[in-house]
Amino acid sequence: MKNSKGISRRTFIRQTGLSGIALTIGAYGAVSATSTVGIVNGQTGLKPGIELLAWISIDQSGRVTLMNHRSEMGQGTFQAIPQLIAEELEVDLNQVTILFAPANPTKFGPQPQEGSFSVRGWYKQLLQIGAAAREMLIEVAAQKWQVTTLECYAELGQVIHRPSNKKISYGLLVEEASKLTPPQNVPLKNRKAYKLIGKPIPRQDIPLKTNGTAQFGLDKKLPGMLYAVVERNPRFRGKVNRFDGSKAMAVPGVRHVLPVQRAVFGSLFEGVAVVADSLWAAMQGRKALVVDWDDSGFPHLDSDQLATQMRADLKKPGPSSQFEAAYQNATKKLEAVYETPYQSHSCMEPLNCIAHVQDNRIDIWGPIQEANWIQADLSERMKIPKENIKVNMTFLGGGFGRKGFPDYPHEAALLSKAVKAPVQVVWTREDDMSQGPFRPGAFYACKGGIDDAGHILAFQTITATQWIGQEWKPEPYPEPKPPGYNTGWLEGMASAYVKAIPHVSFGGVGTHSPIPVMWWRAPSASTSGFACESFIDELAHLASQDPMEFRKNHLPDKRYQALIDQLKIISNWESRAKNAGWGVAITECFGGICGHIVQVSRKSDGKLRITKVIALMDCGWYVNPDIIRAQVEGSIIMALGAAIKHETTFEDGKAVPKNFNTYEMPRMSDTPEIDVHIMENDEPAGGVGEPGLPPFAPALCNAIFDLTGKRIRTLPFKLDEA
Repeated sequence: MKNSKGISRRTFIRQTGLSGIALTIGAYGAVSATSTVGIVNGQTGLKPGIELLAWISIDQSGRVTLMNHRSEMGQGTFQAIPQLIAEELEVDLNQVTILFAPANPTKFGPQPQEGSFSVRGWYKQLLQIGAAAREMLIEVAAQKWQVTTLECYAELGQVIHRPSNKKISYGLLVEEASKLTPPQNVPLKNRKAYKLIGKPIPRQDIPLKTNGTAQFGLDKKLPGMLYAVVERNPRFRGKVNRFDGSKAMAVPGVRHVLPVQRAVFGSLFEGVAVVADSLWAAMQGRKALVVDWDDSGFPHLDSDQLATQMRADLKKPGPSSQFEAAYQNATKKLEAVYETPYQSHSCMEPLNCIAHVQDNRIDIWGPIQEANWIQADLSERMKIPKENIKVNMTFLGGGFGRKGFPDYPHEAALLSKAVKAPVQVVWTREDDMSQGPFRPGAFYACKGGIDDAGHILAFQTITATQWIGQEWKPEPYPEPKPPGYNTGWLEGMASAYVKAIPHVSFGGVGTHSPIPVMWWRAPSASTSGFACESFIDELAHLASQDPMEFRKNHLPDKRYQALIDQLKIISNWESRAKNAGWGVAITECFGGICGHIVQVSRKSDGKLRITKVIALMDCGWYVNPDIIRAQVEGSIIMALGAAIKHETTFEDGKAVPKNFNTYEMPRMSDTPEIDVHIMENDEPAGGVGEPGLPPFAPALCNAIFDLTGKRIRTLPFKLDEA
């Protein structure tokens, strides 16, 4: 098999490691016999261990090592990737050691952890890798026994001869197998024959995280390592006018006080770093630091100004004449504006990174979400060849897009180069929460019309938000064009809607702001899904139809029909009383479709509470149902916080929330009963980690309307006051 650039996807090599001869099979690019890859042991947190060349390694003792080429930030790839390979390799996961692979796109292909892509983008290839290795081992065993391969099969790390029941361990076959050419296009198992895939096999990283042996970024230490904290501009884009580090240098343990930059898209953000023998000394030195900032040349906006600007931007696009003509023919018409705020990522593990720059080499350790991008970015900015930059991934305490950004490794590398030592840069909670980049606020103007039959005749959405792409090249936006007609789509919106609605229109306006913005979990769908599914619900009530049936009538695709039917069954939808406080929403993003039903009720004091959330995930072909349930549960909790608990506000150009006392997270007492179900079908694998988030907010607000008659169009809101 060849990729688009003609690079072989399959490679094998014989290698002598700590345990002897190893069979190693690659998945993506060709490797040379002299190339090596340093591996950070994700299980023990030890120094780089056995040097492997690709995906699967089997030593002479029969121990199997499988590489996880994706970051693990709770979403389960540390288990799912090896579970895929092990299925066709015919080994039990108890026989497997899992290691993180560092950044190496030639060997491991693209490694970004984004777009819920790990399984949906790699499952067929990973299955082929396991199958190819298995067939090579079977071929060697057949040669030893002088029988045909058809008489042999593999199971639990052994090849077995059916007629005689002879058995031989993989470990005794690897030397000869390493001399074979890997077969191509090996027939894969039928889904019914799976022993591992589709099963709720316990995750191997959970014990490590509960007993404290899992290595996160903050756990990593190097000999001679220094610690740094950075005083960064609170208005993001300000420059260092001057600084006085004399009092900081007087703090015992402080070694250096120096200016530093970090690249944020197309800009260089400035700060002053305090580097010390210990993190405590660095933090105390920072408190004594005096920095004079030059914050001229850009506006110092507050949240009210940003909201006013986005509301004005919604009115800038001219009308689409074709859409307006159709809209005017509607029997009933509705217009609504939905508003969503800026949000911080606020991972439980704040940003941190170790960099060690030596001559023409850089070593990075930390909670890295986008290993390839960080490697390439450092190569370009530091003028060091990519092959001399080793990016080592630890476990991540959350990521949500923020830890895929290359700014924090760049900052650490600059400091290491300046002080000529390995440096761990640690962001405090206040730094992490107030420095961004943030999820941009987004406002949506929706317009829809119903015909005589109660069907949506026309549907339009115009968006005003800071465009993330604009961050690369901050130039004036072009004059907004009229929204398109019967073209495009709104991320988060169920794609089948456009098949049923004869007249659709989508447009957008870029809002200017110096606030740095970037991706957040389910980047656009986390906000557009709220607008779209809230408005669909409003149109259902305008048409005097049941919200579930209304959606079914407008989602003609068989996959959606099946999902809606199953949603009705698992929720007992037909049994609900009128105005009982039930809301539904269905969204789609990153190849996954998810429906939520939220139930709300009133407590004895008259205040609202969320009673239950029922979620149905259609991600097509899947690996581990427990991982899916955990991801959807986590998505719901995160969406709950964004809907009723927290937002990033700004005053005088500065982020206001700096810790969890002002950026409040959901507590256990806020968490309703959550019941997650998975659709069983033969669809290709889709995303899970992000599609489970967008339906919650609209389903919640639709439930509140069902109970109270009050429409909520602005997030976040106070549940006690709804």
